Amino acid sequence: MYFKLYNTLTKQLEAFVPTNPEEITFYSCGPTVYDDAHIGNFRSFLAADLLRRWIESPLCVIKNSANPADPSRATRTTVTQVMNITDVGHMTDDENADGAGQDKMEVAAKRIEQAKKQGVIPPDQGISPNDPFAIARYYEQRFKEDAIELGLKVAIDDRDRDENTPTYMPRATDNIENMKTVIEQLLADGYAYPAGELGARAIYFDVQRFKSYGQLSGNALDQLKGGAGGRTSDTNTQQKHHPADFLLWKEDATHTMKWPSPIIPNLAADEQWGEGYPGWHIECTAMALARLAKDGLEGARKSHAQIDLHSGGEDNIFPHHECEIAQSCCFTGSDSFAKHWFHPRFLKVEGQKMSKSKGTMYTLRDLTAKGIDPAAIRLELIKTHYRANADFSMQGLKDSARRIVNWRSAAKSLQYASENDKRLIGYKQLRPALTGVQIAMNDDLNIARFLGILDKSVNDNRGSYSDLKLLEHIEKGVVLPSSPLNEDQVEKLLNSPHLCDQRLAVLHRLDNILGVIFRPIPKTQETSIALYQPGVTPSPEIEALLIARRDAKKAKDFAKADAIRDQLQSMGLTIMDKPKGQVEVAPLN
Repeated sequence: MYFKLYNTLTKQLEAFVPTNPEEITFYSCGPTVYDDAHIGNFRSFLAADLLRRWIESPLCVIKNSANPADPSRATRTTVTQVMNITDVGHMTDDENADGAGQDKMEVAAKRIEQAKKQGVIPPDQGISPNDPFAIARYYEQRFKEDAIELGLKVAIDDRDRDENTPTYMPRATDNIENMKTVIEQLLADGYAYPAGELGARAIYFDVQRFKSYGQLSGNALDQLKGGAGGRTSDTNTQQKHHPADFLLWKEDATHTMKWPSPIIPNLAADEQWGEGYPGWHIECTAMALARLAKDGLEGARKSHAQIDLHSGGEDNIFPHHECEIAQSCCFTGSDSFAKHWFHPRFLKVEGQKMSKSKGTMYTLRDLTAKGIDPAAIRLELIKTHYRANADFSMQGLKDSARRIVNWRSAAKSLQYASENDKRLIGYKQLRPALTGVQIAMNDDLNIARFLGILDKSVNDNRGSYSDLKLLEHIEKGVVLPSSPLNEDQVEKLLNSPHLCDQRLAVLHRLDNILGVIFRPIPKTQETSIALYQPGVTPSPEIEALLIARRDAKKAKDFAKADAIRDQLQSMGLTIMDKPKGQVEVAPLN
């Protein structure tokens, strides 16, 4: 059975057929780095990561376009995934064809200024509200740290690449010249046109020149209207050929971030435009083709390049991805920009839309500060099928954490046997689980079925691992690796004559897809008086309060002891007395 994936472009489930099954190109719309990414953003990014991991798995059966009758996959599939960092040009009203509202980096500047006044950002952080580039770098770095914590392979690839490998996470501001190249070609070919008054002119894409406009979203041109919003003048809007024509470049010397404008045809050198900035949509076309097409933009035009996969949240379908398709196809001369379009659905929290006012627009840092394992957050965000709205909940997080503990316990048992006593057997359903997982995931990434198979495999037939003392010894003594074995190592272990080795290999192969079992595990930090749970950092202040509480209890001053407990609670901490006089300190959830 070939891997089938729903394609937003064709509105149907179909075989995923890349141009070259051994070298797959994948572009993911990434974050706008004006704030920390929230879990709704990461739901989309992690769905794309799960897709990428599945494609790279030996279990995935990819149809070969060169030989459709050949049912075998390539021996090894390499996915080159690129995720952009948008640090200019994304406006607050991104559904408007003219990109209305404020640039999100300007919004970030105001937030940084306020955060510094309130002490949320330390004064020595060195971020000036007047420096949009510094703001972008600050949030970009935090995003990359969060992405690595959640196991996004594109972020890990970018961290681990050598100096001769181009970035997998290109910045918009590093690709202005590529954007201008695309815009100038669109102008030369008649797909774009200038409009407006001196000093506030704009370059628009002419949607009527691209007959397939609307094929992704289902929007017909005669039903689309432009919108006001202050980014372009009424004169510019009135000069548009069609209300849906979208912005490629805006001349604006007052904008916070600006560059020399593209060369306008038929204008003398002294008549060329002043400085300006790009529209949001053009960024992804330039970065995707420059990074993924052979020989960059020049090669993309010569070869009429297209990429294999393009992902983004469902809110990107229109106008962003619709506009990307139009300008990309007109630049390359290809009938399509991406062969397959992948759009995960929205995330709700506790059954409702995420809300800042209700405190449910969680970031990763909000949750890990509560002591929650990032692996549980990852699982909670990927466990619902990407084409269904997911509901993130605290109870769901607890359930996901329990599942992971169970899977890790099985891994520890098998690792113990592999390293110490290969006569130990158990978990006999693991090897057959590979076939079930393969069928499930080849069917449009049926993750729920995958997880059900894994649960059943580790819960049934524990075999030799029923001795409670042995299990306690294994649980305390075995340390799992911080990442799964690579596929060469897995294959070697699968071919071992020992069942424990084979079954351990299965867990490694499955976790190369899931990314939640073999990974860095948050550890408890211990002092003479306290056991600090993940999410709490020991400090002299906390230690002093715990010592004062211990002394108050010894003196039978329980009122003082209770007052100190309340003080710790006001600091976001909960405590529990443990044997030997120690106190467990955990985040207050």
